[in-house]
Amino acid sequence: MRNRRAKFAAGAALVAAWLPGGALGQSLTGDGQTLPRYDAPDPFLQGPAGPALAPTENPDANARYADGTEAAHTPDVAAPRSGSVRITDSGAPAQGSPATLLADQVALDADDRLTASGGVVIWYRGTRLVASRVIYDNKNGGALIEGPIHLTQPGRAGTPDETIVIADSAQLEPNLQDGILRGARLVLARELQLASRQARRSEQGQVTQLDNVVASSCQICAEDPIPLWEIRARSITHDTRTRQLYFDRPQLRAFGVPIAALPWLTAPDPTVDRMNGFLQPQFRTTSSLGFGIKLPYFVTLGDHADVTLTPYVSASRTRTLELRYRQAFRNGAMEWNGAVTRDDIEEGETRGYLFGAGRFELPRGYMLGFQLQMASNRAYLLDYDITDADRLWSGVTLDRVRRDRMVTARIGNYESLRDDEPEEVTPSIVADALWRRRWTPDRIGGIASLEWSLHAHRRSSNEDIMGRDMARGSVMLDWRRSEILAGGLLGTVQTQVNGDIYRINQDSEYEDWVFRADPAFAVELRWPLARHSGGVTHIVEPVAQLIWSPERDYADDVPNEDSYLIEFDEGNLFSASRFSGWDARESGLRANLGIGWTRLDPAGWSIGLTAGRVLRSHPDPAFEGSGPLGGKHSDWLLAAHYSGANGLVIANRALFDDSFSISRNELRLGWYKPGLQVSAGYLWLDSDAREERREDVSELTTTAGWQVARGWWATAETRYDFTADEAQKAELGLAYRNECITVEMSVERRFNSSDEVNAETSFDLGIRLGGFGQKQTGSGTVARRACLR
Repeated sequence: MRNRRAKFAAGAALVAAWLPGGALGQSLTGDGQTLPRYDAPDPFLQGPAGPALAPTENPDANARYADGTEAAHTPDVAAPRSGSVRITDSGAPAQGSPATLLADQVALDADDRLTASGGVVIWYRGTRLVASRVIYDNKNGGALIEGPIHLTQPGRAGTPDETIVIADSAQLEPNLQDGILRGARLVLARELQLASRQARRSEQGQVTQLDNVVASSCQICAEDPIPLWEIRARSITHDTRTRQLYFDRPQLRAFGVPIAALPWLTAPDPTVDRMNGFLQPQFRTTSSLGFGIKLPYFVTLGDHADVTLTPYVSASRTRTLELRYRQAFRNGAMEWNGAVTRDDIEEGETRGYLFGAGRFELPRGYMLGFQLQMASNRAYLLDYDITDADRLWSGVTLDRVRRDRMVTARIGNYESLRDDEPEEVTPSIVADALWRRRWTPDRIGGIASLEWSLHAHRRSSNEDIMGRDMARGSVMLDWRRSEILAGGLLGTVQTQVNGDIYRINQDSEYEDWVFRADPAFAVELRWPLARHSGGVTHIVEPVAQLIWSPERDYADDVPNEDSYLIEFDEGNLFSASRFSGWDARESGLRANLGIGWTRLDPAGWSIGLTAGRVLRSHPDPAFEGSGPLGGKHSDWLLAAHYSGANGLVIANRALFDDSFSISRNELRLGWYKPGLQVSAGYLWLDSDAREERREDVSELTTTAGWQVARGWWATAETRYDFTADEAQKAELGLAYRNECITVEMSVERRFNSSDEVNAETSFDLGIRLGGFGQKQTGSGTVARRACLR
């Protein structure tokens, strides 16, 4: 009797293990391997079945450098992990361990059959089988299960690997892995449902074939059994080894009406995020290209590389092939994007672009990066909605950042796509290098820093002055110490010495070699005052800073190549120099004066104000008598900041003279909360010949997203030029998402035009059915139908 019960327990265990993917597998990644980031809590312990590069990034996300060029997108790569690999206990019993059987009644008859009936529950290796009766025949090893049958894995509930099998009855073969289910329904990752009259299991339970089947990821209610969409097929085969679904004679229906039919179809199951096949098609209509369609085809090249080929065909007889190649390495990743086009916009011409970027980790903490950007012209980038960048940069970078030191180097080629920047006079090849270290001197205290920097650029023109080439080497030694004085005053002393050597070619207005040294000395007093009453905290801090350096006219020494644009805000109000580069520095005796006030409310909101001004003994010739910092007195700086508990943030910065004439004003607003995302900014700049700004700038930019209704998310973006009294760009988007379908549409109008670029209107539409491949998240809520009970 004991042996028979043991045999039945083993058989019941195999019955429970019959669920697809019943075993909780573990895999191991080599020590120190660099892996791409995933949404999983710990990407380092992801198995080899996971992707090396998950194609979920936004290809339109543009990251710009400070010089206005655009950084090509590279896949994120997780930092390498040191130490040994840790394997955690999965909690699953070892192979061959006994199963747990719960039933109201268990009986053994004379024919050597074991029958368990009345609320039968079998637990084995994390899998649970619930049935009304189980009959196990010990002679032939087969089992008959009467339903309703419900097989689940509670440990995988809510994960992409969750699978649920529901059936009316089942008959298993002697291996207790293969068999037949009647009235079967298969639910994959709580997304895709497959309902059929009968299902057959084979290949040791790894292949399930469902006959006369209906598949849908839409919620189906008893009072409304017709889903939004469904696929009916003669049969659907699910292979857990390849994680694919094979459809035989599929027919796509919408609201119960047939709309398309195919002889066969292959699709990934909901657990897949990388697999060969077609991706979501995109329908696009533009005023220059007409109606067109993009049909991407994704090809995996192992676990660490993939390529996407996207043919684009439109009514204007455009023949475009887009390509994206990505590869992850042990110490980094790279990505290439490009396209080749022949269309009616420029008949007989072949146009295209190629963007590539990569980043790799080197020994001793160094990071090596490269970027390549090439394009036929800016019009091509705008016509095909690639990017609105007007400068391209290709080159190599090397950097290392530590707590007390930093090394960075960069060399590359600039290509300007602007009409007002002649190629001959714009620096094409530019190289920069910087080394910086800080430390605490033993005897004098404070913080000292030493900086070395190198710069060189070359123009393609050989003309005098217009084709000027220049190289510079600089060194900076800085020391700063702060102490708390009597009465709560905070005193600071700072000294700084800058030395430069210049080599200037092809410019007769300057010497070939220029040496210069600039010492500076500064003292600063701050008096922070705080008051707390009724939960409200007020902080007032007046600041006075006095700086001296020898008066110099740098325009007579070297040309100003890197410090044209000058920022004057609360961030650099108390800086020794407000120039962004090395070619120009502030000089003379000057005082930076300011006061700040902050109010912190216990309700969670705060407000702050900063006001300040710069006073000089003599006008600084480096500013050429113009701009907010020209003259003996600078413009007044007034900055305000508000941060609310409801996610609203407002910041404004204004520069104005004694007559309250505003020279610059910048207003920014951000509001982020569930159902609403707003980012807006307004900029006003006076014309300034020194900064080559011939006209006033008055521009409004707005980006917004809001929840229109459950499942509906709207977006809007606009840029309006008040000086020209015309919009530059306007875009409106609308997306609908429910549990089984995602529809995204947008319309965009580009208003500006030139001899090379025409104004254009475009419309984009994308539709994605849920349940095939891993679900992509989006903004806003998901509309779900509630079934009435």
